[in-house]
Amino acid sequence: MIGALAVLAIGYRYYSAFMAAKVAVLDDTRPTPAHTLEDGQNYHPTNRWVLFGHHFAAISGAGPLIGPVLALQFGFLPGFLWILIGVVIGGAVHDFIILFASVRHNGKSLAEIAKREIGPVAGVTAAIATLFIVTIALAGLALVVVNALAESPWGAFTIACTIPIALFMGLYMYRLRRGRIVEGTTIGVILLIVAVIVGRFIPESSWASTFTLTRHQLIIAIAGYGFVASVLPVWMLLCPRDYLSSFMKIGTIAALVVGVMIVNPTLHMAPVTEFIHGGGPIIKGNVFPFVFITIACGAISGFHSLVGSGTTPKMIDRESDIRPIGYGAMLVEGLVGITSLVAAASLFPGDYFAINAVNFDATAAGFPPVNLDLLAREVGEEIAGRAGGAVSLAVGIAQIFSNLPGMAGLMKYWYHYAIMFEALFILTTIDTGSRVMRFLVQEYLGKFWKPLERTDWLPANLGTSLLVVLSWAYFVWTGSISTIWPMFGIANQLLSVVALSIGTTLIINLGRPRYCWTTALPMAFVATTTLLAGWQSIQSIFWPRGDFQGYLNSVVTAVMMSLVVIILANALARWRRSFLSPATIAEWSTNAHR
Repeated sequence: MIGALAVLAIGYRYYSAFMAAKVAVLDDTRPTPAHTLEDGQNYHPTNRWVLFGHHFAAISGAGPLIGPVLALQFGFLPGFLWILIGVVIGGAVHDFIILFASVRHNGKSLAEIAKREIGPVAGVTAAIATLFIVTIALAGLALVVVNALAESPWGAFTIACTIPIALFMGLYMYRLRRGRIVEGTTIGVILLIVAVIVGRFIPESSWASTFTLTRHQLIIAIAGYGFVASVLPVWMLLCPRDYLSSFMKIGTIAALVVGVMIVNPTLHMAPVTEFIHGGGPIIKGNVFPFVFITIACGAISGFHSLVGSGTTPKMIDRESDIRPIGYGAMLVEGLVGITSLVAAASLFPGDYFAINAVNFDATAAGFPPVNLDLLAREVGEEIAGRAGGAVSLAVGIAQIFSNLPGMAGLMKYWYHYAIMFEALFILTTIDTGSRVMRFLVQEYLGKFWKPLERTDWLPANLGTSLLVVLSWAYFVWTGSISTIWPMFGIANQLLSVVALSIGTTLIINLGRPRYCWTTALPMAFVATTTLLAGWQSIQSIFWPRGDFQGYLNSVVTAVMMSLVVIILANALARWRRSFLSPATIAEWSTNAHR
């Protein structure tokens, strides 16, 4: 853990400074879109730490929590190395360059930036690819919440409480006590802790049936939340809820890092398991390339490019804020991935597989459960067969906290706190993701009918929000973790390839081609591993199912891969023209001030 913290700190201190000063050349004298296009709805100058909270909450979804836990099937070493290396030279660079690009393009979307920097074909293709990819990504995120909260009244009650608490914070900080951020934050955190404590009594009260939701009821509830959150003004629900949840996220991760150092848990999972060659009960493929699409957001995430070209650039107060928000927030997410890996690896392999694998005889495979029954009694819920990673992670976190001095006997509270912690991670990504996707749909449909492009026109907002929510909710309704998560990982990483190709083109167009390797190298690696994983998933996982869902997954995956290849081809052609054209030097000199 100490080594990981040191690597992340060095990466921020030196590599992010290099990106800010040499590659992007951030300039605080340039007015940002938050000032030039301020409308009180979406464009709104925001304090850098409040915006850091919103941005971190928006990008930190299921990926850094669940991905490393599922990838633990291969052992803890492959995931640990990829997260640590990938986040410094890949994920954080990806987030930084796209946030910078969108700020310089007045907060425009990824597709619009692609159109301006690469060309019209890439712009249209990126728009279509993004819609496909985000739909699958949001489905993957929502599915984890559904699996964690189904039939859990304590967890459902606590998560439900975060919505009115966030609404109160928004009104308090932006209307009742404008600018009193510390006051609003303190009240919000206290109310969250109270919600966790009060939730303990819900299962035994008359409210138990109200908050005991089935899988389908949870899907409807989460879809309804995503719809409302994508329509309301950002200051009313999105910003305060994300800001509030970011305190829980960062605070919990910080406490977990300290807890790991104090408790020093034994990592019962082997550094490398027999499943690196395939045949595992959770991930069907080999460690290469499936560890990369399974971990996803913990190291690099294409979904972040939508936040970085969606809500966040519209609220950047000055360009220097891009460094801590774009690069820094992603490093914190990498730390989340590492702590999740450690917490889950502290479980005995038999308990880990019994919780996460369905229709798998862990004892026959040589992994007999050790503490499964004891853990179930201590957390107060049945945990066997709760696939998806969220439950096993919550148990691992609860074990670490319960072993701290003075915390014995509080396993049940820590488990449900961890479930709330995980759900907050994911839901804040769903609300922002739905809003960003609504922007994309409006931007695309606005080309056919101009009024649909207006984000201040309520009918357009309502109609496109409904379309967005229904699309990702369908995949959650019909899918499972074994079908959705591989598609989520492929979609997420393919989008990062698109973003990095755009970032590389931007650097070249700005007249700084000697620095294009900063984005081109991670782009090439992620493109290779993800396209290979996509092909193997179609060939070995989706198509052999032989049913409608398997065929649909195959077609959607193939379409996403094809669209990304088209974008890469256009980007390569653009780079070739830039480097071979006699007018290149003059063009770079003209654009260098951008």
